[in-house]
Amino acid sequence: MAQRKLQLLIIDPQNDFCDLPEAYCPPLPTGAERMLPALPVSGAHADMLRLAALIDAGLAGLGDITVTLDSHQHLDIAHPTFWCDARGAAIAPFTQITAADARAGKYRPKLLQAQARVLAYLDALEAAGRYTHMVWPVHCEIGTWGHNIHHDLRLALNRWEEQCLAVVDKVSKGSNPWTEHFSAIMAEVPDPADASTQLNAGLIARLQSADRLYIAGEAGSHCVRATVEHLADNFASADLHKIVLIEDCISPVSGFAANQTDFFRAMQARGLQVLCAAEVITELHANAI
Repeated sequence: MAQRKLQLLIIDPQNDFCDLPEAYCPPLPTGAERMLPALPVSGAHADMLRLAALIDAGLAGLGDITVTLDSHQHLDIAHPTFWCDARGAAIAPFTQITAADARAGKYRPKLLQAQARVLAYLDALEAAGRYTHMVWPVHCEIGTWGHNIHHDLRLALNRWEEQCLAVVDKVSKGSNPWTEHFSAIMAEVPDPADASTQLNAGLIARLQSADRLYIAGEAGSHCVRATVEHLADNFASADLHKIVLIEDCISPVSGFAANQTDFFRAMQARGLQVLCAAEVITELHANAI
């Protein structure tokens, strides 16, 4: 029997999203303190260890691996560095900003000339009805330790590459500072002048070619959810059963567990499957030749 094409999509498995033990956090050059994840998701470290073990255990049955990387500028519309309040004071991470807030002057971009563009963005985001704009801690800044892939998972990916003589495809998202980019498929508000924010038809086609598409990563309440929702909207209904969420390799942002629960329930209702890592390993073993 011919080997089936089993693909793995890992969404944003980066240090800044992992609740890492101290030993995983390197010291700062001063030596007095350690680098710390900027936006740790409770359970993410265990998710990554489990996912690394899955890759090692199912190596021969896995045909392709794609990893998405949240990749932000220091100044970004979703970072506190971009905003101030009415008095010009800094705003705290985890502040939600609505279009009404911005129009009333409760919050404003530090760059005054950006006001019109910001209002247009917030209006479009709210019209889409998926998210209210959130100001996150500066995270996954390009070139930083926090942007890197979780250590154990990276080693497992390297072992897969060396054994299969294939390259893990890495997809960057989020470098446009004017729009939130949870989904690897497209930004929440695409920028007409930036193709990287628009529908990634090439990635969709590659993932559609799989006989089975396993999905894991962080966080189930945001980037995993947004990516999978966009994939489901772009897959044929008859092919949605090919998508499998690995439930014990996905965790939600703290305070957003209900978002992940609702997401899993909605995707299952559309025909997507939910399995645990052990069940996926069994399928990979069956596909090995």
